[in-house]
Parts: sequence; structure tokens; C-alpha cells
Amino acid sequence: MRFACLAAAAVFCILPAVADASDKPNIVYINADDLGIMDVGYNNPKYRTPNIDRLAREGMTFTDGYAPAANCAPSRACVFSGQWSPRHGVYTVGNSDRGKSSTRKLIPIANRIHLPPEVVTLAQALKAGGYRTIHLGKYHIGPDPLKDGFEVNVGGDHTGGPAGGYFSPWKSGSMAPWSERVPPKTHRIDIFVAEAVKFIQAHRDEPMFIHFSPYLIHTPFQAVPEYVDRYDDSVVDPVYASMVEKLDEAVGKLMEALDQHGLHESTLVVFCSDNGGICAQSSQAPYRAGKGSYYDGGIREPLIMRWPGRIQPGSKCDEPVNALNFYPTFLEAAGLEVPPGVELDGVSMLPLMLQTGQWTSVPQFWHFPVYLQAYRPGQDDGRDPLFRTRPGSAMRWGKWKLHEYFEDGALELYDLEQDPGERKDLSKYEPEKTAELHRMLNDWRQRVNAPVPTKLNPDYRS
Repeated sequence: MRFACLAAAAVFCILPAVADASDKPNIVYINADDLGIMDVGYNNPKYRTPNIDRLAREGMTFTDGYAPAANCAPSRACVFSGQWSPRHGVYTVGNSDRGKSSTRKLIPIANRIHLPPEVVTLAQALKAGGYRTIHLGKYHIGPDPLKDGFEVNVGGDHTGGPAGGYFSPWKSGSMAPWSERVPPKTHRIDIFVAEAVKFIQAHRDEPMFIHFSPYLIHTPFQAVPEYVDRYDDSVVDPVYASMVEKLDEAVGKLMEALDQHGLHESTLVVFCSDNGGICAQSSQAPYRAGKGSYYDGGIREPLIMRWPGRIQPGSKCDEPVNALNFYPTFLEAAGLEVPPGVELDGVSMLPLMLQTGQWTSVPQFWHFPVYLQAYRPGQDDGRDPLFRTRPGSAMRWGKWKLHEYFEDGALELYDLEQDPGERKDLSKYEPEKTAELHRMLNDWRQRVNAPVPTKLNPDYRS
């Protein structure tokens, strides 16, 4: 079945409402790291992901699912706050003046490293609503998930990469205490799976929110011995592919644990990534560029939702949606209200997921008033070879995608239906559409108080 998400308000057949608050679904949010839209088997047969593919067959795939940002920390901050980056100030990882000063024309906006303490996180909202909560793996938006609504934390802290690598023993970092508890060469994702299974066993009679965020496929690239020899290096990078398959193995074990405890039908499973893949490591073609870029290769992500008896198996949705929507979606699925005083920028995706009620398309926005240097100059497929992204904003509305760059005021317009690779700039050929989207983008920036850098950098050399 293919579910076409219409550009205007759509009305679908009315089915029974979501279960009331006394019968809350479990929510398993699998948040892969740097896994691109073309790094899963159901989109690219070069990769073996049978368990992720099974989720796709049993649930709904969102073909136009987007991350709220093109790299890790801001994307995760948006999901857990339910707010666009200008509201919380997390725009990138670390400092905002990345790259050589002589190549930066503007003084970038200062970056906030972690979510502000006054933010009511998604985990806090669910915990207050009666959910047992556990975080496993990468957190990156604060020093301690236990302070942000999680009852249990396994391996989560402020770091963006797997400190000490993926395999035990670990001499430092959040996983160091595990070095004496597991055999040498234990992969950290195996610990995350084991602890998730224990949590499921302990709380199978209570509603659970499981944030499974296992670092894979973030650097460093380290081969998984049991999988690496399955791949031909003339087709795909075997090391990278083995890491993808290890992630898929973990997904399968989590689903098996739900099945064993009779939780299959009472659990909403969401699988996605935090941003696009590193295109020099794994091409995201037909989409342009990768992690750190606001071309679609950097922000389009695999997105699957499975909720047996609620979501039609094998369904697909072409509506542009954003992981920013998870906060209101999870609350509505749980029968919970938005916490008092909390302003959410996302909208619940339940009408799309359940094919009920009303859905009105909403534009997607991104704001990046900072610099992010090239991963591999000449291979990042960005606008210029020195930076994956220079300061700017972007938006999508229907089939149209607009980019604006603050250094030179340039605008780029793309028709994603005809040009998903964003290669043919139509701004000169479609001036009215360009102006319309630019007005929408400016209005949005004013609404969310998005800062635009204007101060010139005295070190800049043209």
C-alpha cells in the first residue's frame, strides 16, 4: 500500500482514537549516528540490513524524512527539545568558527554546546507521564542524561564520538567502567543491547521509553570481524558496511526481545538517523553531499515507524517530515498533553502514521549561522571545497528547496521532483517562486528569532 501525503489539508477515514493514557504504548526510539538515507538495504542493496528492512515491511517508511540539522548535536537537541535550533542555540558541534579564519568572511553566531537547563526534554515529559525511561549510547546534548529525564543511563555523556573506540577495553570515557565487566574485544553496542533487554524484562508491565543511540556509524571506522569479509571492496567499503550490519544486528535483537515478552503489538518503534551519511565514505547519490551539508544528502535520513495494529504494514509516505516532530508525536501516541509552558515547533505525525483525521503540510526549515569545514576537500560535494556549509538557511515547501547564503546573499532554488540531486539551480528561471519561498524563510526567521551574522571578519582574505 502506498499512502500519498497531499500538499494541502487531507482528510482520511476516521478510525478508533489512540489508546487512552491508561494504555500507553511503549516507545523504542532507535537513533542511528551518521547513517545516510542510502546506507540501508531497503534503499540500497549494497548493504545488508535484514532487520531494518523487516521494520520497513512491517511499518511505514517516510521517503522524505529529514533531520532537523546536518550534524549530530544540533539535530539531537532539536529532537529532545522539540524546537528549531534558533530557540535553543545549538547549531553545531563545539565552536562555530570552524575552518581557517582567512577563509571566513563573517563572524559566526556563537554556538551553545548543550541544551539549556530550562528546556523540558522529551524524556522528562514522558517520565512525568508515567513512562520508565532509559538512555543507551550517545547523548551529546548534555553531560548527564539522568538530569534530563532518564532513569537509567548506559554510556551517555557529552561526547560526540565513541571514546576509546567501539571495542573493549576502554581506558577512559563513559564506557571505561565496563572494561572489567565484559570480555576483551566486546563491541559497545552489545552492551547497549544487553542492558536494553534487561530493562525490557524488568519493566515489561509498565510503559517504557527506550532511547537506543549506539554511536554506529560514527567515526572511527572499525571493522566488525564477523561481517567485514562479506563485502567486496570494489562495491562498498567493507569496514563501513560491517558497521552498518552490526547496527542492524542490534536492531534485530531489540525486536526479538519485544517479541519474547509479548510487547510486539504494544510498542511503537521508530528507526532513524541524526543526519546524513559521510558521502566520501558512502555515496548518498542520487542525493547531493552528506553530513554537515544542507543539500539533501546531509539532512535526508532513513525513517521508519512500526506500530502493529495501528500503522499499515508496508505503507510508504512521501510527505516531507522532520524528526523535530517526534516530541509531539510521542506525546499524542501516549495520550499526554504538552507540558505547561513548553512551546513545540513540531507537529504530531499521527495523522500520517495512522492515516486518520487531518494533516496539513508544513514547510521544513534549517538555520546554520556558523561554519563547518570540509571533511575531505574536493569530495564533500558542497558549494565550495573549503566548507561543508557556510552560514545560511534552507527550506523545503512541497517539491521546492531553497538555499540562502549569508556571505554573498546568494539564493539557490531546486525542484526536487525533477532534480533530487540539487544540481540545476532554477532561481533565475523561477524568480516568483524564489521570491515566495524567500519571504517564507524570512518570516520564519523572524518568528523564531533566528540570528543572522552580519559582522565582517577582519582576518578574511578574498
